[in-house]
Amino acid sequence: MESQAVSFRVSRDDLANAVAWVAKGLPSKVTQPVLRAMLITADDAGLEFAGFDYEVSSKVRIAAEVAEPGRIAVAGKLIAEIVNTLPNKPVDVQSDGSKAIVACGSSRFELPLIPLDDYPQIPQLPEVTGTIDPRLFAEAVTQVAAAAGKDDTLPMLTGVHVEVQGAQLRLAATDRFRLALRTCEWTPTSPDVSAKLLIPAKTLLDNARTLDAQASDPVEIAVGQGDQIGAAGLFGVHTENRETTTRMLDADFPNIQPLLPKTHTSMASVEVAPLQEAIRRVSLVTERNAQIRMEFSEGELILSAGGTDSGHAEERLPCAFVGRDELTIAFNPGYLRDGLAVVHSNRVVFGFTEPSRPAILVPEPEELPEANEDGTFPTPETHFTYLLMPVRLPG
Repeated sequence: MESQAVSFRVSRDDLANAVAWVAKGLPSKVTQPVLRAMLITADDAGLEFAGFDYEVSSKVRIAAEVAEPGRIAVAGKLIAEIVNTLPNKPVDVQSDGSKAIVACGSSRFELPLIPLDDYPQIPQLPEVTGTIDPRLFAEAVTQVAAAAGKDDTLPMLTGVHVEVQGAQLRLAATDRFRLALRTCEWTPTSPDVSAKLLIPAKTLLDNARTLDAQASDPVEIAVGQGDQIGAAGLFGVHTENRETTTRMLDADFPNIQPLLPKTHTSMASVEVAPLQEAIRRVSLVTERNAQIRMEFSEGELILSAGGTDSGHAEERLPCAFVGRDELTIAFNPGYLRDGLAVVHSNRVVFGFTEPSRPAILVPEPEELPEANEDGTFPTPETHFTYLLMPVRLPG
């Protein structure tokens, strides 16, 4: 891939948005210096900026006045920092021998060009498999990625598992201490499409977060299986002028179905915002990763934390509670806060079986389910479930 001379003029804001977005995906530490590069291609259609680190690729196109078409590469994070500081005037870029000259108003920078001889071939976006509303995609990914693992020695837990069955998507993630599950609708190109994908959670979350909240065009999802990019295949996202691909994880996601309780011995409904505030206050006296205790009874929830050495905190909140007996359970406060942050409703419903078994958090439905004949409660119909392991209480 040879460098070619280029010359173009472009709007400062368009350029800043494009290079910042691609630079965000470039690695900070690289084994091969060429992977620091941002490819800039100027052609009759405008400009394309691209980056690739063998795992994730990013491409974005913007309009520009191209005087001389060609392709060059410069240090991606450096040009993003430079453009971010430029005045709001047109930016002129041209190559001159072994350097690129960036001029804007009275500012002028010379950047060394990166030779493209060793630059890897950037993957092409696979064929589009279906489309989804951008806000729905961003919400679903954000909710599920909250429960994904961060430990790279357990790769199957660092991904979001996406099960495609016709027009329904089922997203799931777990780090063994909590589990998040979300179902949503999409529009597949083929009505009988089915697939199981395991996509790195961090990349998928970055994709979701960069979707423009005002974007009206559906997000195109593209999945390519196997061939030159490894057995796991490629997952691609295309929206308006941006596209990314990521190599999927070649690992088996655990079977989570047996973990989800079908019935509960007790259920509670609590307003989310006051509960989040109370957890934040009460957990001030906990040691790092310690527990927060929750005592549920009819009409009241008592939160408490701490012990004799670190101090003690307690707070009472109103709650609706149904069940055979009062219930005391303890959770990691960080994991509990993470779950409440992605429930996305004014009230959260807890479902319990026993204090030593996982509990569920779901958005409050219009009506709580009626008790079964044996006095248990079925899980409410919901598109989102957050399952949380309790912390063992002393004694």
